[in-house]
Amino acid sequence: MARRIRLGRCRARTHRARPPPRSAHPPGPGRRRCLRDARRPVGSSARRGGRGARSRLGVGHSAASTLAWLAADARPEKVAKVALVGGFPTADGKAYADYFAIEGGVMPFPGWEPFEGPDAADLDQQARDRFASAAVPVPEAVARGVVRLTDERRFDIPVVVVCPEFTPAQAEKWIATGESPELARAAHVEYVDLDSGHWPMATRPRELARVLAEAAHR
Repeated sequence: MARRIRLGRCRARTHRARPPPRSAHPPGPGRRRCLRDARRPVGSSARRGGRGARSRLGVGHSAASTLAWLAADARPEKVAKVALVGGFPTADGKAYADYFAIEGGVMPFPGWEPFEGPDAADLDQQARDRFASAAVPVPEAVARGVVRLTDERRFDIPVVVVCPEFTPAQAEKWIATGESPELARAAHVEYVDLDSGHWPMATRPRELARVLAEAAHR
């Protein structure tokens, strides 16, 4: 399932947030259109020219960390850094996000049971109800679509792993033991501890905005 994210905090910090359109879910039928839409914010920002054209920060959360990585793979010369919040990019040849049951051709929000523990510890019942009502089912072709990565220049792009429900030490261990083959090959990886649940945009939006703003300027 997808989740709408408010961008006001980043805008308040003088950064222009440019989310991809809803059609930019990754591979499956229509993959070319998906990838085109995913990289559109990168290209349109770069075409404005000037110093900012070479300082794009790609941001992905959870499963959509792969979406940010796909955009970086498509235009590595225009992405200065990638920030991955609570997620890791799927490797080439693997399914994008085949995590939960498919019902009627879509992957709906599975309820809170899979997220009990650190993921949802900072969400009260009201927040959970609000979240669940806003969740958007993901088409089966997207969830089970195969990721294709083609440009090895992506590994030279600096990566910031933002650690909400897990610690930097855990993330570093997972990468070192091969659980994230893509980041294991990345030349520059740094870790930032956010100390929240899986959705810091809902529970710690100011802190998340600060972390992203600092990443953009480092």
